[in-house]
Amino acid sequence: MIRVVIADDQDLIRGGLRAILDAEHDIEVVAEATDGSAAASAAAVHEADVVLMDIQMPGSDGIDGTREVIGRRPQARVLVITMFDLDEYVFDALRAGASGFLLKTTAPAELAAAVRACHGGELLFAPTVTRRLVEAYVRHPPAPQGLPATLRGLTDRELDVFRALARGRSNAEIAAELHLGEATVKTHVTRILAKLGLRDRVQAVVLAYESGLVARSDSGGFGSA
Repeated sequence: MIRVVIADDQDLIRGGLRAILDAEHDIEVVAEATDGSAAASAAAVHEADVVLMDIQMPGSDGIDGTREVIGRRPQARVLVITMFDLDEYVFDALRAGASGFLLKTTAPAELAAAVRACHGGELLFAPTVTRRLVEAYVRHPPAPQGLPATLRGLTDRELDVFRALARGRSNAEIAAELHLGEATVKTHVTRILAKLGLRDRVQAVVLAYESGLVARSDSGGFGSA
């Protein structure tokens, strides 16, 4: 079971999210919270796998809550869910350690799928914010000067997987693109993150764009994984 904590200051929203997720056979809502700090405490106490985190809450907001969740329950993934898709919220959430960003207008079936994807370590963003996110990181791309030193420890195949990962491809999509088994891709991704000292696929994407490994022209088709 995927253990989920829901953080939102509105009872109706929490109740709706709980109803959607509790209907799934592999997802269990273990706690609810009305601010970020309470969500972090609940995540630690209930050993949550995923925290659905609203951004704007009184007291400790979703950004502070995300930082606290990562600090108290590093194994947990934070999926930010909000009515707003403003750039400042996206970037602040990522810097705080969030693993995904969805809008509250997301369809119920997509919400459950997002929780599963987030729990599985996939990169996940609402389509409306993905393009701006990518463009922000490549607005001033570094001049190409060969392979960055930080990436020279990767094999040629790992670099291929890393490029595909940075474009938002899921493991299944990478496997099809590179003619590899999905289990092989998963192994490559695990090794890449370990070699580069990265926590998850979100950090991998940021590094790929900041290092110039993936350029603006490669961002076409980038979407939720």
